[in-house]
Amino acid sequence: MAMKDGDIDERVRALLARMTLEEKIGQMTQIDFSVIALDNVQHGDNPIDRRKLDDAIFNHHIGSILNTPSTPNNRAQPVATWRKITQDIRETAARSRLGIPVIYGIDAIHGATYTEGAVLFPQAISMAATFNPELSYQTGVITAREVKASGLDWNFSPVMDIGRQPLWPRLWETYGEDVHLADAMGGAYIRGHQGDDMAAPDKAPTCLKHYVGYSYPLNGKDRTPAWIGERALRDYFLPGFQSGILAGAPTVMVNSAEVDGIPGHANHQYLTTILRGEMGFKGFTVSDWQDVIRLYTRDKLASSPREAVKIAVMAGIDMSMVPFDYSFYELLLDLAKTGEVPVSRIDEAVSRILRVKYQTGLFDRHEAALPVEGHFATAGAAAVNRQAAREAIILAKNDHQMLPLRKDASILVTGPGANLLSVMNGGWTITWQGDDEALYPKDKLTLLAAIRGKAQGRVTHVGGQRFTDEIDIERAVNEARHHDLVVLALGEPPYTETVGNIDTLALAPVQVQLAKAIFAIGKPVVLVMFGGRPRIITDLAERADAVVLGFLPGMEGGAAMADILFGDVNPSGKLPISYPRAEGDITPYDHKPQAAFEANQYRPLYPFGHGLSYTRFETQGLTLDKSRIHLGESLTVNVKVKNIGERVGKETVLVYLNDAVASVTRPVRQLQAFEKVELKPDEQKTLHFTLKPEAMSFIGLDMKRIVEPGEFSVMVGNETATFTVLPD
Repeated sequence: MAMKDGDIDERVRALLARMTLEEKIGQMTQIDFSVIALDNVQHGDNPIDRRKLDDAIFNHHIGSILNTPSTPNNRAQPVATWRKITQDIRETAARSRLGIPVIYGIDAIHGATYTEGAVLFPQAISMAATFNPELSYQTGVITAREVKASGLDWNFSPVMDIGRQPLWPRLWETYGEDVHLADAMGGAYIRGHQGDDMAAPDKAPTCLKHYVGYSYPLNGKDRTPAWIGERALRDYFLPGFQSGILAGAPTVMVNSAEVDGIPGHANHQYLTTILRGEMGFKGFTVSDWQDVIRLYTRDKLASSPREAVKIAVMAGIDMSMVPFDYSFYELLLDLAKTGEVPVSRIDEAVSRILRVKYQTGLFDRHEAALPVEGHFATAGAAAVNRQAAREAIILAKNDHQMLPLRKDASILVTGPGANLLSVMNGGWTITWQGDDEALYPKDKLTLLAAIRGKAQGRVTHVGGQRFTDEIDIERAVNEARHHDLVVLALGEPPYTETVGNIDTLALAPVQVQLAKAIFAIGKPVVLVMFGGRPRIITDLAERADAVVLGFLPGMEGGAAMADILFGDVNPSGKLPISYPRAEGDITPYDHKPQAAFEANQYRPLYPFGHGLSYTRFETQGLTLDKSRIHLGESLTVNVKVKNIGERVGKETVLVYLNDAVASVTRPVRQLQAFEKVELKPDEQKTLHFTLKPEAMSFIGLDMKRIVEPGEFSVMVGNETATFTVLPD
């Protein structure tokens, strides 16, 4: 049961008063598992080196451990192994002088990533495509439950930075380019993951990543500089973190790169003035991987490792992901003893860390929070995963009702994405890069296997067993001549972080060659795309009869894609980003008027919010409850949506707002509300949306959020309604 804030504060003060300086600084230190691991460990029931663990806890008083045992590429562990590891750490910490627990952190970004057999959901970009916050909530519930059943404590998720740079190799970890969508989906995930009581056996704390602006590097490369003005920062990048704080997230991981010349780990304005002073964050901040020392080794902001530690701690870093040694501990201890870092600052950081440990029940937990039976890889969790994958897939084009396919059709399946699970899951899947296909579960279906499982006609596959395997284009073309149609699965292999840096959004030339050779024989083609970024497919999409965008739909992606291709499921996914037509034409949907003025255009291949269905929907009857409101008042929007087709389907109704005239240029439209509904043929529903004053606000000339009097337009479907905000 959750402790009251006052009780927690009292216990934190009492414990802090008993701690030595060394014990305090240890709490601010986070180490990688390799520091306490047996040498050359690959796999085992408990790979902890007892002597090293004792040294970490009794001599260095460490506050946190992260990551998996030191197997290649940080491989997932059996749930039983995790429980033994974490229990050993718990019992050791309990024997320390003050019995302060260690908080164990893990990247469980689309399910319990590093536990074998866990339910692995669509990645965030694909969850955003569902436009279904309830599904996001359920994935949070299940992820927390499986993390806790594994004996782990703390999840480094979700990414709340906004995804507006398509080259960036972590785009797929975001909820897309829109602020409101990201807030809704991320907030729902956090509430599901944490519930009302983070100390509950099936709940766990989340960590907002990566504060702030990490997702918008100028050159698109990971961990490179962003140039973001303060107004853009406040309008686009900070709101997701504010939503996460309001949802209760107690920890924040810091931007590994820099914004406007200031590395994230040295930015006092962001870490202290804004995050705490303005946004009211009460939890603790944790550095990203080695990023404190990198203020010296990489950024040249500090003249020594010692100065790097001082800069980071004084800027607002509470816990350092060191991660391979005790250098942070030793340097900060020296800085505190000489008075260069005040003990008051250390007390502040440690109080925040201890508070979270009390909030999450770690002081009262003496064993794994949940039994495995009934809480891990359950049938109910698998059902949620299947539904999420189905709703994540986007039907972008369907000329002449090419889809759904006849089950008796003769089909050639080809392309590098046709027979791999890894291309549908991406990084942080079983291993860090997610690229070891041999480790993927044998009971999950690739696209090819799923098609074969449904098709009644002949299905032939031409392709390799790895993404990089050469495809025999001549053979693929010859086979295509003898089939009714071709399912062409293209995209990119799994990756994350700097390993995923690319110089171009263009598809690999061999994939383009394969596609053009297939198109040349005139057979109908269904183009299926997998991957974390919108690779440029304009020429191919124009020639394909149907285009289906899978992005990263997770372990059930193959089955879900086949469900949609054959019509067993009606597609309902919508694009959470603008899919670019060309590499040099990257414009978000909520662009400023200049971006679509005179020769300039917003002309993506597929716009934000685009997604077709096997039925048809009509929105009409847009009305507002008032034509005039005063500053500070809300507005109710009413609209009818009807299924005018012949199949049951789900439609997401999107409500956009435009501020006609303002003292700062405003976007042509911004999403401010949405709702997904399921309708039978001829069924109609009236939806009601409340637009609060925040929906009409923006960052004004003085960098404060304001609402200005004037005319606004509400846009839903093809209809527009206007209202006026009156001055006081």
